[in-house]
Amino acid sequence: MMIPQELIKKIKQIQIYTSRMVDASFAGQYESVFKGRGMQFDEVREYAPGDDIRTIDWNVTARTGKAYIKRFVEEREMTVMFVVDLSASGDFGTVNKAKNELAAEFCAALAFAAAKNNDKVGLLIFTDQIELYIPAKKGISHMLRLIRELMYFKMPKRKTNIPHALDYLAKVVRKKATVFLVSDFIETDFKKSLSSLNKRHDVIAVPVRDRAEITLPGIGLVEFTDAETGEIILVDTSSRKFRNQYSNTTAKRFDELKNMLRTINVDCISINTDKSYIHDLVRFFHMRHKRY
Repeated sequence: MMIPQELIKKIKQIQIYTSRMVDASFAGQYESVFKGRGMQFDEVREYAPGDDIRTIDWNVTARTGKAYIKRFVEEREMTVMFVVDLSASGDFGTVNKAKNELAAEFCAALAFAAAKNNDKVGLLIFTDQIELYIPAKKGISHMLRLIRELMYFKMPKRKTNIPHALDYLAKVVRKKATVFLVSDFIETDFKKSLSSLNKRHDVIAVPVRDRAEITLPGIGLVEFTDAETGEIILVDTSSRKFRNQYSNTTAKRFDELKNMLRTINVDCISINTDKSYIHDLVRFFHMRHKRY
């Protein structure tokens, strides 16, 4: 299928913008936070004075009658998976771009950082079903393909099924990976699947939000259409009481999401269509760096 020239131009712009941004802002921080976090088994050898007793392999020790320890080497190569919700609700955006566009750009920035560190990068696009799965590979050309798929993705209006996507990823990605789950998280019933995936992988939730979903402007009567169900309702945004109720409800839902993520030890980077996500990403890197 031929890609429209307009889209090719947009992809090139994102490539230039994100590559410069990565160089200037967080390429080194990405490496310090994510590289070398994993350890892989190398061999067993006989215990020597000064070795950490926590590394003793008790099975081999019992079998041989001599103390043996497990030797591990640091894994320098990392696998990064972007699990991106591109359901119909992501087409919404009232400021600079739609939520789905922001999701693609965010993934592009991190993909460039991963490529510069020679990491493998993969992609899973989902709605209420699995739309596209690209296994993790290295290389700039592969990474650009992922960005093209994200930018070019167009699907008839569909709902969201986060548990289905997480369960699918758990089956196809066996080796430990860093997983960025990018969604507007309108769906709420996915705690069990996310907790299970996070026990094997390092999962980071990336809520994508728009200003109008946080605070409604007072602009009179407005028709709202649910992108995923097609339901249309008429609301009076000039009512301060309604706007306050709306803001309180969205704030409560977002707090519940963050609290749920905290209880299952999943980190969170929230990004918004009306501002740059770079500061939030750098702050996240600093937080991770201090933790480790």
